[in-house]
Amino acid sequence: MAGEKEIKEIYENGMKLLEELTSNAHEIQEQMLEEILIRNAGTEYLSRFFVNGQNHKQNFKTNVPIVTYEDIKPYIDRIANGETSSILFADPITQFIQSTGTSEGKPKLIPMTSESFEKRMVKPLLVDLVMKKCISGLDQGKSFYLFFVKPEMETPSGLMASLYTTSYFKTQIFKNGLAKFCTSPIDTILCLDNKQSMYCQLLTGLLLRDEVVRMGSSFASVLARSIKFLEDYWKELCSNIRTGYLSDWIADPACRNAMSSILIRPDPELADLIQQICEDKSWEGIIKELWPEVKCISSIVTGSMSQYIPLLEFYGGGIPLVSPNCGSSEACFGINLKPLSKPFDVSYTILPNMAYFEFLPVNNDGGGKSREFKLRGVSATESSESTNETTTVNKPVDLANVKIGRYYEVVVTTLAGLYRYRVGDVLKVTGFYNKSPQFQFVERQNVVLSIDLDKTTEVDLSKAITKAKLVLEPLGIMLTTYSSYADTSLTPGRYVLFWELKMKGSNDLPKLDARIMEECCGIVEESFDFTYKSLRKSGVISALELRVVKHGTFDELMDFYVSKGASISQYKPPCCLKSEEAVKLLNLGMVGTFFSPKTMF
Repeated sequence: MAGEKEIKEIYENGMKLLEELTSNAHEIQEQMLEEILIRNAGTEYLSRFFVNGQNHKQNFKTNVPIVTYEDIKPYIDRIANGETSSILFADPITQFIQSTGTSEGKPKLIPMTSESFEKRMVKPLLVDLVMKKCISGLDQGKSFYLFFVKPEMETPSGLMASLYTTSYFKTQIFKNGLAKFCTSPIDTILCLDNKQSMYCQLLTGLLLRDEVVRMGSSFASVLARSIKFLEDYWKELCSNIRTGYLSDWIADPACRNAMSSILIRPDPELADLIQQICEDKSWEGIIKELWPEVKCISSIVTGSMSQYIPLLEFYGGGIPLVSPNCGSSEACFGINLKPLSKPFDVSYTILPNMAYFEFLPVNNDGGGKSREFKLRGVSATESSESTNETTTVNKPVDLANVKIGRYYEVVVTTLAGLYRYRVGDVLKVTGFYNKSPQFQFVERQNVVLSIDLDKTTEVDLSKAITKAKLVLEPLGIMLTTYSSYADTSLTPGRYVLFWELKMKGSNDLPKLDARIMEECCGIVEESFDFTYKSLRKSGVISALELRVVKHGTFDELMDFYVSKGASISQYKPPCCLKSEEAVKLLNLGMVGTFFSPKTMF
């Protein structure tokens, strides 16, 4: 594990390292693939595809199939169940990373070696280095980051499975590096009770408010939830500050011990100041008021998190939003070298030493397939005798051959046994930094709503709602978050949207004008494709329904998913609900329902 010496070297030479990586991106990629093949050609998985041991890079691209998690799940299950042979990777698998995605309702298990885990730990240090280079003053105070962990799970093999962040926060590279500049004591971050953890981290952030120069979390949804938590608990937090005594319900011994060195005396003056700020009816600019020295808000706000941009801009009061990096449980993709870019203009630069990348071209709108070719190979669950079976997939290109303006689905070959693995994320290439591609993250193209022949994707829905909410903005109404589901309990079925709305000047529920809300319904439907409109016109799909829910309802939805095993630190609000319990929960918060006109198109 990296210690203080290694951390110092990264900070001293990090920008030089970035220049070297990006200037030699193609060569580094080729070297990485060659190294992976030399080390792992004899594994059970790869050996099937190399006749007479011809493990050349071209044979890899010709013979090894592009796969999904379901294809390789049998191999991963064998490792998790205790098989020790070289199944996917020659080096020992040391742990599993739990993906936020699921397979058959369970978290995906992504294999990890010591080498691959340590390589990924360099990324946060590089991100921190870039931000300090581009934003003055970040090295003159503390970072108020809201970090959380989730309990680890032991597999039958004895190997532990956890979220990447949970493992990372327990490492010496974090404790000796970034943690030293964070307001939150490490024991409050590692507390498994998310409510106690959040309370203590917020309390510490308030106590050290004059030292805070940066605020953030992994995802924008966590920041939004933290502000709602502050709305609910600011009076109690002020009481703790005023009396110098921590609330009795904080029962975690490590949290209480950590807070005893921070909450050391009564501070009625600070409590009065915070109370005065929080009593204001409008919380516009609340972050800037409570933490006046903050230079930026750091959190991933691209992809599905972009729906939180207006809310964080509202609370931030002009503080720049920084989306620092982009990746997945399977691999780190890249970092933002221009952190002060506007959220919708953010591009990430590929780090070519994190994985071997290939790119499947998709249509110019980010969805669907473009050109195809015949790939000779087998799926991961087929026997080696079937090597002449033909599979139809998009023709991939390597890092050096992507084109600016084109959309690609990313495919990774990693240092820990994933070979030509489809992550599912779609990227738009926006340029190059030296010789390394830069990209914008596009919402996943998975179908979220489906009735009869209609297949509405996450991107379709996002674009439609973005158009519809423009009607609300001149009225001072904000759409804070949304979800949807296909209601097929009646015939014909319909799509249902859940919207949580608030006034810009307060948390009060807006007065809902039926005409305006029905106009929003119509705009959403008008934005859908020809298939939807045809089915709607013929009566196969009924009028779209919009259900408005009260403030805080989507926080209750987060609580619901966390209680079912989701991680608060990596929570992504579901674009489409599959759980009847979740639908019922949102229905309980419903304060108004509206429909498109019965006849349209």
